[in-house]
Amino acid sequence: MTDSAAHSPLWWAAPTAPGAVDATVTVPGSKSVTNRALVLAAHSAEPGWVRRPLRSRDTVLMADALRAMGVQIDETVNPDGGEAWRIIPAGLHGPATVDVGNAGTVMRFLPPVAALADGPVRFEGDARAYERPLGGVIDALRSLGARIDDEGRGSLPLTVYGAGSLTGGAVDVDASSSSQFVSALLLSGPRFNKGLEVRHTGRTLPSVPHIRMTVDMLRKAGARVDAPQDGGARNVWRVTAGALLGRDLTVEPDLSNAAPFLAAALVTGGQVTVPGWPRRTTQPGDALREILTRMGGSYEQTDQALTFRGTGRVRGITADLHDVGELTPVIAAVAALADGESLLSGIAHLRLHETDRLAALAKELGALGCDVTETDDGLRIRPRPLHGGDFHTYEDHRLATAAAVVGLAVEGVRVENVATTAKTLPDFPELWTSMLGVPAGQG
Repeated sequence: MTDSAAHSPLWWAAPTAPGAVDATVTVPGSKSVTNRALVLAAHSAEPGWVRRPLRSRDTVLMADALRAMGVQIDETVNPDGGEAWRIIPAGLHGPATVDVGNAGTVMRFLPPVAALADGPVRFEGDARAYERPLGGVIDALRSLGARIDDEGRGSLPLTVYGAGSLTGGAVDVDASSSSQFVSALLLSGPRFNKGLEVRHTGRTLPSVPHIRMTVDMLRKAGARVDAPQDGGARNVWRVTAGALLGRDLTVEPDLSNAAPFLAAALVTGGQVTVPGWPRRTTQPGDALREILTRMGGSYEQTDQALTFRGTGRVRGITADLHDVGELTPVIAAVAALADGESLLSGIAHLRLHETDRLAALAKELGALGCDVTETDDGLRIRPRPLHGGDFHTYEDHRLATAAAVVGLAVEGVRVENVATTAKTLPDFPELWTSMLGVPAGQG
């Protein structure tokens, strides 16, 4: 990299930990909960509140898209601090244009909403969004009675010609490439005239905890849902048609976004406390407690917070991350710093995320000296002495945070476009340097 590139705002010098971290990090709200809450509130029969929402690129795109279809979202402040969004449902309508960015939740959750609107809704987005799978949602909506013009691509850009209602009923969908296909249909299912029965027909179903989150939030909004987790038919979900309640919901911290901070405690042999970690949650990020403990740490949880501690040793791990694939980049970064080999499996679907995360991790960790090979459904990581270098992020927020974790132990790691973390974790560089006690001007 040239000297001019080294000083470019597109490159961020990941700070090396000056010692064992000892910090409290307040993690912003959950993107997954915020965006589901917005969709459910838009479908509700009465106004509702979403308190302490995540304000990030993905959630602002979701809010703006719903506004474009007629939903009123007023932003205010809680009496005790933090944001509060008041959602006032209205008749969904077009014409409207939706920018999905590269947000999977927006591009998949909103076509079913648009099918219920009165008028056409056009969906556009970033270049990478046009490469991500959407055919499962498109085909399912067509079989349920929706009219969609995607020019035969099975992906964006597309137009949904909403007719004000949708018949609904039973539908098959192959959600092997994304559990969001199932969640997208379920979230709007109560508004379909006949309700909805979704049957997943694929061989595997990734990220099942995210579907459980969807079911849990639907029920709390008043929907009647039958799900496999309750002993029902395998891979079949049923939602009864009916009105949804306006809720007053406080969003939990985003536990997946806590991953790099807990990893920092493990890698540096220090400790990090995350306030507000829920005792019970459907967030996949809760699995960090068990995974990072297996890699050499320990934790203590109270009603107020979770504290994770490193022990001075980082161990390799053999782990099936099928249900928690979004944690893979940070876990791979920790594995590159471990004292033994790691095998991460069950994550072939990550090739279809913001970027091909498996190929990107293999290439970028390999460029720093680690021995990383792709398997059919994951990564084999054999730690080697690492050195500094450029870590490309491919506009993927989780690759940027993974690079920051490596930088804790390896001097000279430069991260391309760390600003991409604003997709789900605003102000990440500031949170990171504050945790390390590094002056804001560094990194």
